[in-house]
Amino acid sequence: MMSANQSNELKLTRVYDAPVRMVWEAWTDPEQVAQWWGPRGFTLTTHSKDLRPGGHWAYTMHGPDGTDYENKALYYEVVECERLVYDHGGNDDRPPLFRATVVFHESAGKTTMEMAMTLATPEAAAEIRKFIKKAGGNATWDRLAEYLEKQDSGKEKFVINRTFEATQEAVFSLWTDPKHIVQWLPPQGFTMEYLEADIRPGGRTFFLMTNGEVKMYGRAEYLEIESPHRLVYTQEFCDESRRIARHPMTPVWPETMLMTVEFHAEASEVTRVTVTSEAFGSATDEEIAAFAKMRGSMTMGWTGSFDQLEALLSA
Repeated sequence: MMSANQSNELKLTRVYDAPVRMVWEAWTDPEQVAQWWGPRGFTLTTHSKDLRPGGHWAYTMHGPDGTDYENKALYYEVVECERLVYDHGGNDDRPPLFRATVVFHESAGKTTMEMAMTLATPEAAAEIRKFIKKAGGNATWDRLAEYLEKQDSGKEKFVINRTFEATQEAVFSLWTDPKHIVQWLPPQGFTMEYLEADIRPGGRTFFLMTNGEVKMYGRAEYLEIESPHRLVYTQEFCDESRRIARHPMTPVWPETMLMTVEFHAEASEVTRVTVTSEAFGSATDEEIAAFAKMRGSMTMGWTGSFDQLEALLSA
């Protein structure tokens, strides 16, 4: 979800654990941008790119259903490693959808990317907001985080962000209170029950998720809890006796996952949550490949949980 500071403007902020030069090149090099641009499942073909004021980027996005989307971005401002301003979503036969302004700042080796999308009317902004959510367009910026991590460390990670209209403290509370977690975390159609819940540094949880036919037991160990900013924990599938097991529908999977959840206050009552998942400890190449291949399914699963969390916060 994107928050709108102005009725006709959508704003988005991301922080990447990479220097600004690396982020800039990932944005502007056609070979690199093809590795991450677009919602999950989309691929990209660049036909031409002239990165300068008055230049353009002509490209085709290929949807997972085989549909092609022709686009031409027209550049108005290009300040290396600092700023891009361009019209997005148009082509020779149609006007652009919005004017995008992207600003990059580096601090302590990390890069903050701030994007504003300006539309003609509040109604147009509302429609674009719905379209982006339905198409999974925000996953573009999660894919960029995954791409930068792979370039830097060689690790395969899964990243997903969501912004909630609530205070940082309120959102953090719903991630650390078992009676709240069971209301929003399980997949749709499943219920969740904690059989043990000791959420503190060094503490452990043991839980059951079921839809009446399938039973999935899991356990977690909390490594870091910094209220209201950060959670780090390991998570594993197990059986009813807490012995390590595998997902009933995904037998090839890393045994242990490391989960990092960060909470960023974007305004007094706007909080962005960033979830990062990666294999922890020993994992085979086959297991890592299976994990990377399932990013689309993980996005769907987390999106369903985030929708439930959003409804709980609204209530």
